[in-house]
Amino acid sequence: MSGYDASAAARVVVGVNGSLGSVTALRRATALARRLGAELWPVLAWEPPGGDPAARRSPAAALLVEEWQRLAGQRLASVLDEIFGTEGPGVPMHPVIVRGAPGRALVATADRDNDLLVVGAGRRGLQRAFSGRVSRHCLAHARCPVLAVPPSPLESELLSVHRRNTWHLRMDTRGL
Repeated sequence: MSGYDASAAARVVVGVNGSLGSVTALRRATALARRLGAELWPVLAWEPPGGDPAARRSPAAALLVEEWQRLAGQRLASVLDEIFGTEGPGVPMHPVIVRGAPGRALVATADRDNDLLVVGAGRRGLQRAFSGRVSRHCLAHARCPVLAVPPSPLESELLSVHRRNTWHLRMDTRGL
């Protein structure tokens, strides 16, 4: 982030969806907001099942939009409560729920030059080809600096355990 005046950051905008990557990004964004004296703006983007084109074709979707919006709000509140508890993040926080694709929603929210956008970088390795679309979109289109936070080492260990369980492989307990 060379050339970026960190003292001028008014907002630290972070994408949150409840995944381990987004929780890691939220924790990093919170620490940055504290250090910079900025406001924390956690953003959860949501789309109707099947996307907006499918919702426009379905007459019943119009009736469900309010419910989907409410569920998105509950999800964001649940993640924030799980991470911060009753103490809160220690900085002014403005949770935002946006209807739309996550990458576009984050770029639209972090629309000021002095904002800082924090996103999870997605998975590493071969799976990266199928993940990380949000972070790539933000890096390509944001008009403010973007910090792509790499996955937590715990996330790769959990994925490894999940793969072993899926394939019914034995766990090596010699190191335990």
